[in-house]
Amino acid sequence: MADLYPLARKLLFTLDAETAHHLTLSSMKMGHSLGLLKAMTGTCCQPSLLSEEKAKPVEVMGLTFPNRVGLAAGLDKKGEAIGAFGDLGFGHVEVGTVTPRPQPGNAKPRLFRLQEHDAIINRMGFNNPGVEEMLANIEHSRKGYPGILGINIGKNFDTPNEHFLSDYLACFEGVYDAADYITANLSSPNTKGLRDLQSAETCHELIRTLQNKREELMPHHKGKKVPIVIKIAPDLDEDAIRGLAEVFNETDVDGVITTNTTIERDAVKTHPRGEEAGGLSGAPLSEASTKVLALLRSEMKEDIPIIGSGGVMTAADAQAKMDAGASLVQVYTGLVYSGPQLVRDLAEL
Repeated sequence: MADLYPLARKLLFTLDAETAHHLTLSSMKMGHSLGLLKAMTGTCCQPSLLSEEKAKPVEVMGLTFPNRVGLAAGLDKKGEAIGAFGDLGFGHVEVGTVTPRPQPGNAKPRLFRLQEHDAIINRMGFNNPGVEEMLANIEHSRKGYPGILGINIGKNFDTPNEHFLSDYLACFEGVYDAADYITANLSSPNTKGLRDLQSAETCHELIRTLQNKREELMPHHKGKKVPIVIKIAPDLDEDAIRGLAEVFNETDVDGVITTNTTIERDAVKTHPRGEEAGGLSGAPLSEASTKVLALLRSEMKEDIPIIGSGGVMTAADAQAKMDAGASLVQVYTGLVYSGPQLVRDLAEL
């Protein structure tokens, strides 16, 4: 599989980025259904991509992850290829972002490769099928996947910020039974006003509201307590990060993901596409994301885990995030540029 990916990438990169994305997912789903992906990667039902003797499971948020590497939200927005990503060796897969109602997202084109920088800019805008259809997809695509499933939730673009809680609650309740953990996305730059919800006061209100809803739901789900995770942006200043750390400490949130994409453009300003609106991911984000992670780790209780995401392009990038205090790492852009070999490399850390 690793030997074939450079050729596949060459072909895919002749297509526009969003077309290539959909073609890749379709091919993976077909390969999974026929058993070809598993045969090509040699996973043999082991989501670690390693033999049982070499597997390195880790306990995080009360869940046993088969390895430390996961798929970041945004790649499988519909929850339709969970088993296929499991065949690649991901110990956890985070699907979404999903909103209560379906929405088409922003106008196309909205996804751009910056190959010279190993980067992507996207302004997808939470395009997704809504909670009901995603749950149907998950029921089908998760079969046989032994790893951990995270579901990333957000608000519809036309829901005013003053009513944001109703959208997060609807998603939270809707996906509760299907999820191993739930991530509240407050940090996408592609939904107008969403990042305003990262204020300490608003974030505190959201966490407490979701925790209270969880207490209501647990008796109806055989006592299942689903961890609540918050995903933050890399563009916060140090005071804002410290303010959020206080909130996370006070509320004992179950986990934090650092970080989402960035609106910073200095590293790619010379690229013809460098000024495209949207969130920048990939290599230019790596250092800034790790700095946010390190600061948050220094300000937050040790027992609140961090999932390191943003610019994980190599095993060295992942190791830097773990050295800074991450318990798990997630990839998206790194997978686009490096293919399945990156998953194997990270699973061995």
